[in-house]
Parts: sequence; C-alpha cells; structure tokens
Amino acid sequence: MEYVRGAENIAADHRGCVASVGNYDGLHPGHRKVIRSLVERGRELNLPVAIVSFDPHPMEFFVPDAAPPRLMTTQEKCEAMQGLDVDIFCCLEFNHELANTEPEEFIENLLIEKLKVQYVVVGDDFRFGRNRRGNFQMLRSICQRYGIEVAKTETLEMGGERVSSTRIRECLAAGDVARANRLLGREFSMSGNIIRGDGNAKNWGFATANVQVKVPKPALTGVFVVEADLPGNASLPAVASLGTRPNVGGTKPVLEVHLLDFDDDIYDEHIRVRFLKKLRDEVKFASIETMCEQIQQDITRTREYFGQKHSRIAS
Repeated sequence: MEYVRGAENIAADHRGCVASVGNYDGLHPGHRKVIRSLVERGRELNLPVAIVSFDPHPMEFFVPDAAPPRLMTTQEKCEAMQGLDVDIFCCLEFNHELANTEPEEFIENLLIEKLKVQYVVVGDDFRFGRNRRGNFQMLRSICQRYGIEVAKTETLEMGGERVSSTRIRECLAAGDVARANRLLGREFSMSGNIIRGDGNAKNWGFATANVQVKVPKPALTGVFVVEADLPGNASLPAVASLGTRPNVGGTKPVLEVHLLDFDDDIYDEHIRVRFLKKLRDEVKFASIETMCEQIQQDITRTREYFGQKHSRIAS
C-alpha cells in the first residue's frame, strides 16, 4: 500500500482508481463493509483501490476543545488499511483551504481531475465540503455527468444498534469497554513507543511501561484490564492506568501499563495495549499509601480476570 500525504502529492500513477472518502476513525465493521465493497469493484475493473481521509479530524480543526476523541491515530489507521487490500491511502490535511472548499469543487478537482476516479462508494450519511453542504445525492449527480458510477452502503446494525464511531466513543466514555469492542469488531487499542517516566511507580513497587499518547485526548480514562502486545512476545496480561495522574500533579494524559510477572527492559519498544475491561475511574487519593493499596487491589482483580478467562478457554 502507498501512503500519500496531501493532494499535491497525488501523482500520475495514482490516477484511474476506485475510491472512497471519509474519516474512517476506528475502522469499525461499517467502515470495513464500505472498503470490502470498494475492493470488490476495484478487482472487477482491474483498478487500484484508494481511500481518501483527513488529518486532523475536521472537528479538531473547527472546534478543537469540543472535538470528539480519536479512536485511532493516522499511523494506526494507515497500518490497519494495509490489511484491507487498500492500494492507496491518501490523507488530506484539513486546513482553512480545505474547510472552505465548496463540495462541487472538491468533487471536480480532487476526485475527477486529480484521482480520475472510475467508481466511488461512500456511507449513507456521507457529508463533505464547505458547511457540510455536499451529500450522496450531489456526489452522484456530478459524477454521473462524467460517466462515473457512485454507490452507497447502508448503515450497519449489530444487535439492533447502529454501528458508528460516535456510538463507540460513547461506550468507551461510559466505561462499557465490552460493548465498544463488540461494535468495533475488535478490542479497542492504543499503541506507541515506551518512554521513560518519572520512576515513581517503580519506587512504589509497581513498575510500569509508559506509553506515548499520540491523540489530543483519549477516548477513555480510568484503570483497565488490558493485554499488551510487544515484538517477540505473546500477548501479556496487564493492568493499565490512562489519565492525567492527579496524585502526582499531572495535567496531560499518560498511559501507564503494569505488565504482570514481567520485568524485561523494554524502553523504546513499540507496544500495543488492548483494552478488555474497566476496573474503576481515576481518582485522587488522600495519600500515596492509600493509592498503593488500591493499585494492589487492581492487580488482584486483573489476575482474577485472566484466571477466569483461562478457565473459560480450557473448558
């Protein structure tokens, strides 16, 4: 798969493709349904498959304080696209110029002139262009003038519930990790490099891997049962804290992962943390001693979770 950053880097060999446009945050089953449909059509027409997305998320541009938390970084999205038979992942910088682009201009300049699309598929709630004025009907009407086929996929439902990035964020914010994971079709995860922290947790007897948080604000906060994926290791059971660390005067979100029965040197390694269950909210304790007692309880509950999980698998 080729990653193209910015419309100005769309080259001649990217032209003549089938394409879809959207944020694709989280790449949930609804998104994957759209991409599968696109890939099938691309194979029928013997054309490359292109996904056009945006960074930052448009809401981060317009109202950064009220923008929804990202379910994925652009890097994570790009990595996931590679496993979906996508040939070109084109990420457009969402800036003043793009925000003020009329939808008709977006279609004609990007999709028709630059990419020379032969087929376009979008979700049924697709909106684009200045003031979100563009929709599926406009896209189809303009593309038909050029003989370009446009299709849409209907909203996917699971158990009578609409699958959407918004609903998944709501579940994560409410601490309903199990439901969020069902709607995602996988376990919600965060990934990054392990960096050196302040050493407090190790001094308290709970050494942690500190992971860079690469999104402006995380989709969930609190203390969680997780599994951690490290290069060369099987999935490792762990307990993780994601928050601002009020007990040490923190202000920025930090992901700290305590790997059970593991003490290898893993600084600078890349780690993926998969969230399984929320144990509790992040709180400010009256003392460090009280906090350490609670952390020990968190570790005990985490061991119980994995013990029960292994018992279910064995049976």
